[in-house]
Amino acid sequence: MKRQRSRRRTAPAVVVALCAVAALPAQAWAAGAPSPYAFEPSAKPVKGSEVNTDAEQLTAGETYKDSIKPGGKLFYRVVLDAKSNAYVSATAVPKLGTKVAYADELKVTLQDRDSSSCSYDSAQFNAEFARPIGTYASRTMEKGSTSCQSADTYYVLIERTSAATSSSEPWDLEIRHVTEPALRGGGPTAAPENWPSASPVPPAGGPRDREGGTSFFNAPGLEEGEWRDKIKPGETRFYKVPVDWGQQLFASADLSSSTGEGYVPSALAVSLYNPARGLVDSDNNLAYDGKPKSAELDPLPPVAYENRYDSKETVNAMRFAGWYYLRVSLNPAVEKPFGAKALGLTLRLNVKGEAKQAPAYAGSAGEFQVTGDDRDQAASGQSTPGARKSDTMRLVGVAGIGAGTVLVLGLGGWVLVARRRAAAGPASPGPGPGPGPGSGGSGPGSGPGTGPGDGTPPQYGPSAGW
Repeated sequence: MKRQRSRRRTAPAVVVALCAVAALPAQAWAAGAPSPYAFEPSAKPVKGSEVNTDAEQLTAGETYKDSIKPGGKLFYRVVLDAKSNAYVSATAVPKLGTKVAYADELKVTLQDRDSSSCSYDSAQFNAEFARPIGTYASRTMEKGSTSCQSADTYYVLIERTSAATSSSEPWDLEIRHVTEPALRGGGPTAAPENWPSASPVPPAGGPRDREGGTSFFNAPGLEEGEWRDKIKPGETRFYKVPVDWGQQLFASADLSSSTGEGYVPSALAVSLYNPARGLVDSDNNLAYDGKPKSAELDPLPPVAYENRYDSKETVNAMRFAGWYYLRVSLNPAVEKPFGAKALGLTLRLNVKGEAKQAPAYAGSAGEFQVTGDDRDQAASGQSTPGARKSDTMRLVGVAGIGAGTVLVLGLGGWVLVARRRAAAGPASPGPGPGPGPGSGGSGPGSGPGTGPGDGTPPQYGPSAGW
């Protein structure tokens, strides 16, 4: 009976796994054109409201998709407990080729029912070319604080500010809401005062090739080292790096030389985002004249829970372990003087320091940790869809092995039974003359028959309950 139940479960598992493989999104790259932003396939459509009383609710752990017009103000609601830290991020994705101004801005605010702000942050283009930008707002539980600490309904306000000269098309929005568990017994409440800031020696080993993704969702993993890619004018590349507790990330991006003559200010824009998709730091000032150029992020502190209590944004955002995302964008204006061909892009990453013990979370750390699987993804260059496909294929393999094992055991059992019956030989004749029991009549153990005791293999199929 156990074997029959296993068989019935195995077949649907294989079917489900194969369907999951077919449903996985492909990383399509349009030849000769910038690659579009790949929204998370599971992102749910949501409609932000102009008034908070009509706001739709965002659920923790979910990703959503919306859009926002110039001057737009969109409300959403979240329900928070009195223990967890909470984060809501928004990534704006203008259409390629649309016009944006230097100060065009996306702002995210988390506020209570009395419109008191828990926190807010904004992201500006700081270079006049369209590309994905984003930031987050948060609710941080603090001992002794009375602001936004209660279990209640809160509101997320996403605002877009655009210059009159900017394009009027809506920006697509990818919105994500996540929570971080509280600490058992409290934790440190003072921000660190000192940390190493000297740039490390460039990573050894020479460059390795790694093609970037087009969004947070399909960004490939990177580990410490030198990574080589190509980027076309107007393209944006995403990458992700696991940074554990106590580790310090140093990152730079180099643009290769090119033929042609000209000068493009703000040619390359580099930004770093934390695991909750909060903006950590940016460098948008790299000017390009056809010669090799390099953009480097400022030194960042080691990842520590207490960083959240620092007033400096680049320190405050390095508050938890997990995937940190690099976004690199090349100004489409580079095409006119230097051509449409892709330029060489080299990322240099140093992850310094030994991983330290995680803080004593009162629940699962979820996205705010670095696992063995994460490190494997970074080493192999897998993206989130790639890792899901790998897991699914592993499930298919295990299911297939399980089904094969059941079949082999069944056939092996039949062979063993047949051999034992053959070794036992024909039954002994009865004591008297005539067709006594076992003498060749139709009784059990006699001559040819069709019953289970006749030496023929058992039936496998629906009629046998298999």
